[in-house]
Amino acid sequence: MSTHDDDILDFDFFDESATREDAPTREGRGDRRPSRGGNGPRRPQFRGSGGLTPLLRLVGLIAFAILIVVLLAVWAQGCASDHQRGAYKRYMAGIGSVGSGSAQIGSRLAQLLETPGLKQADLLTQLNGLIQEQEQDVALAQKLHPPGPINAAHQRAIDALGLRVGGMKGLADVFTSTAGTTDSVQAGTALAQKAERLLASDIIWSDLFKAQAELELKNRSVTGVGGVPGSVFVSSPDLFAAKSLTLVWKRVHGASTGGSPSGVHGTNIEYVKVHQASGDTPLGSSETTVHISTELAFIVGVKDGGDSQEVQIQVTLTIPTQPNSIVKTETIPVIDPGQIKTVTFKDFSTLPPGEPLKVRVDVKPVKGEKRIDNNTAEYPILTTI
Repeated sequence: MSTHDDDILDFDFFDESATREDAPTREGRGDRRPSRGGNGPRRPQFRGSGGLTPLLRLVGLIAFAILIVVLLAVWAQGCASDHQRGAYKRYMAGIGSVGSGSAQIGSRLAQLLETPGLKQADLLTQLNGLIQEQEQDVALAQKLHPPGPINAAHQRAIDALGLRVGGMKGLADVFTSTAGTTDSVQAGTALAQKAERLLASDIIWSDLFKAQAELELKNRSVTGVGGVPGSVFVSSPDLFAAKSLTLVWKRVHGASTGGSPSGVHGTNIEYVKVHQASGDTPLGSSETTVHISTELAFIVGVKDGGDSQEVQIQVTLTIPTQPNSIVKTETIPVIDPGQIKTVTFKDFSTLPPGEPLKVRVDVKPVKGEKRIDNNTAEYPILTTI
């Protein structure tokens, strides 16, 4: 082997260490040779494969970091979603309580106007109490914190509550200002104009609050919040019409002046029908077959036969059976002259089958009513299954 060959073998591509010591010079020769010992000639050393492990470790760390970031993002999104749902749920519960309380005030207002024998001083005292309660509902609604997307709808709910305050204040003002007049038509018309605010409040709550809030919840895929609550202040719009309020004013005005009720008063049974799966059948003097089922009901039509508005008309239906008679009572809140209103009696599953029975209907006479022979009627029936 030549010296040139030894030099080639002696070249190290990757490890020309500065600490490697030169081999001792063979005696008698000027060239330098590495000591080979007994292992033969050295070969070039390649260390490229040793750098792969750190690279794999780096890739693994990056992948793990990405996984952590994704998991944190999912967790944060879930927390944000839960927080959003909780905010909507708390708000709906709060505005629902306010709306429910306001609806109850509306029911009590109707009952107040339908109270028989009510004097104007008593009406105004109770009406002012309802106004104060409604103002408290407005204040409660203003303290709520709706989520941003439905803030505009929330303001419409406050507007609706404010109209209810204004409408009742308007009614109180008209009753006060017309106390000394005799023009009932003008007074009733003025009352109806103020009552329009009460009717408008229901539309605003339904269309501009409830419907808009529901749309926002749908667009944002918000679920599980209990829904957007409704609030109906006027359950019987006919009561706040000019004709009806004119009669209310006359009744209240007459009670305030004292003495016997003026005009003609009275109610009468207009008809009685049995409601079954096959339809409605009028009851008469001849026996009517009645099929006992969950759909069985009796419908009583009552007419105001006088020229005065009547309120709180009590209607009772009785069917004598053994061992105890079936007795049911319903009330007509208000009825105007010439008007017919109905009450429905249900749940007659305990009727004995195969027996001839009688259905008796009684309408309690109203104050000032002189003719009462048309307030009671009996109808024969035959029960079957």
